[in-house]
Amino acid sequence: MSNNPSENNDNKVTGKAKSRGPSLRIETAGDIPEEKLARVAAKFAKVNEIDDYRLVIEKRDDLIGGFIIYFQGSRYDYSVKGQLNRIGAFIKRTRSFDSLEGSEASRKAVSQEDFPATKVKDDLEKALEKFPESHYLSIENAEILSLSDTELDKLIEDVFLFQEHKDEIGKVASISDGVASVTGLSNCMANELISFASGATGIAMNLEKSKVGVVLLTGEDTVIESMTCKRTMTTCSVPVGMGLLGRVVDALGHPIDGKGVIRYTEERPVESPAPTIIQRAPVNTPLFTGITAIDALTPIGRGQRELIIGDRQTGKTSIAIDAIINQKNEDVICVYVPIGQKMANIVATAGLLEKHGAMDYTVIVAASASESAAMQYVAPFAACAIAEKFMYDYHKDVLIVYDDLSKHAQAYRAISLLLRRPPGREAYPGDVFYLHSRLLERSAKLSDELGGGSITALPIVETQGNDISAYIPTNVISITDGQIYLSPELFFSGQRPAVNVGLSVSRVGGAAQTKAVKKVAGPLRISLAQAREMASFSQFGSDLDENTQLQIKRGVVLNEVLKQERFSPLTMAAEVVLLYCATTDKFNFLATEDITEFYEDLFADIRLRHPNIFEEISDGKVLTDEIRSEIDSAYDEFKESFLAEHEEYVEDD
Repeated sequence: MSNNPSENNDNKVTGKAKSRGPSLRIETAGDIPEEKLARVAAKFAKVNEIDDYRLVIEKRDDLIGGFIIYFQGSRYDYSVKGQLNRIGAFIKRTRSFDSLEGSEASRKAVSQEDFPATKVKDDLEKALEKFPESHYLSIENAEILSLSDTELDKLIEDVFLFQEHKDEIGKVASISDGVASVTGLSNCMANELISFASGATGIAMNLEKSKVGVVLLTGEDTVIESMTCKRTMTTCSVPVGMGLLGRVVDALGHPIDGKGVIRYTEERPVESPAPTIIQRAPVNTPLFTGITAIDALTPIGRGQRELIIGDRQTGKTSIAIDAIINQKNEDVICVYVPIGQKMANIVATAGLLEKHGAMDYTVIVAASASESAAMQYVAPFAACAIAEKFMYDYHKDVLIVYDDLSKHAQAYRAISLLLRRPPGREAYPGDVFYLHSRLLERSAKLSDELGGGSITALPIVETQGNDISAYIPTNVISITDGQIYLSPELFFSGQRPAVNVGLSVSRVGGAAQTKAVKKVAGPLRISLAQAREMASFSQFGSDLDENTQLQIKRGVVLNEVLKQERFSPLTMAAEVVLLYCATTDKFNFLATEDITEFYEDLFADIRLRHPNIFEEISDGKVLTDEIRSEIDSAYDEFKESFLAEHEEYVEDD
């Protein structure tokens, strides 16, 4: 519907038609007499201290009843249609059955069987009772017609003073590649959500003196030049709460998994300040990934930010998915954020998590490659807002995976260049460091006074040609608390996960390990480094002394036990037993290709004959001398039976 008076044959200029004052425009359904509208305009001018104006009346059949007043870039909506829209938006985010919040039922999609028509009707009635607006905000035509001039003046003056539902209106000056230049929004805030007449929405990212640069989130194809838009007085927000668990949503929290609507009672702004130093607690609780190489060498603590970095196709996403799957019985909620990936890959990942029972405690916030750069830019911030709800209000531990921040930075670069911001190194804008720092700093372990919840972040960054000194990798490395570097050479040589021990580090270190893991993992890094160094000498083919041969063999064994198939996480107790046996040279008699089979059979034997070993390690999280002797005894028993069955094995002296 055009807002231009010249395009409507029913438009009439009345009142002070010859005045050169500003235009005061009233849109109406057409069944209110002009003299009544003129009286409304006069009272409006008196309330707002307008001395001179030109009244323009337009007819709009879609208003149903009531009227809308436009004056100097502001809109005062007292139509029935406007109030119905506000009621609809209110009901969408309101749920009267609050007893479901935090229960198992709220974690599942709302179905017709769960909420029959009578239940929905009762919920709607309860929601309408909570609607904050008076019905006087939409004055019906019949009501106005029945009032005398004196009564109309009293209604106007006493009930709606033209300030209760005021909108600031702007106009699209130009639109190109999903970025609109808007004039008339002189009071617009940074990152404010802008609503367009076509239903499209966008974020105000550039605030200039004469115009506002708005990046469109939705409805990019529907926005045209001269279209009106309005401020929403709010920043971009997403639905949060237990109702999102098990769902796949887009960057604005809308479901895209075909499982129906998501019921929610609260929204959180996508941008919020990080916890202060006083609000934080030390990172001292381990978050086990089930991957021995990571839990032993680069341990991750709850509240830590550990970067996963490497070239494409080196297993970065696999490590993150394994970590999510391993949280099944750990009371950790997971949020996975695929950015710029093919939708087929996102669907496959969701199916994988579903297969392993991980979707029950996971939310996927997807911004696929087909989405706009703006949606890819918003996605990780929206996911962090969802995670913050669980951390602050439910006092939960949350694991969030950003996959990956390289594509996120590229999306932000595209937006910044379209907004004509000056480019810097590699054409990225100057604030690309701040982009990721304000995101990752929101991950923390909260103090006990705030409930002790945490957000653990696993950002992923893709490198080109092993170059970790590029702009985005160095930025994110400097923000995070360590990195897991995956080497293509190790990956293609069969060492998977391809963790490069020399370049990987955890700045939290042993503080995020149990005493048992710390004890057996202590000599691991040194043994691997010594074996690497000695292996370089063995290439010359010279005779090696016994000690050198032992170091090389130990390195081969350790590399073999650190190999792990996808989706086969180990418990903490199993990792301790495995590393204890490997670092005490118990696997040295085996051929390299038989080590994995041997220790898997050993674990099965321990679970069957000595289940107390795993239980004692899990409960006490300490490797005592008694437990060591029990492991030694169980190992000796199994080795004896193993050698009896495999007579071809001869102990290597």
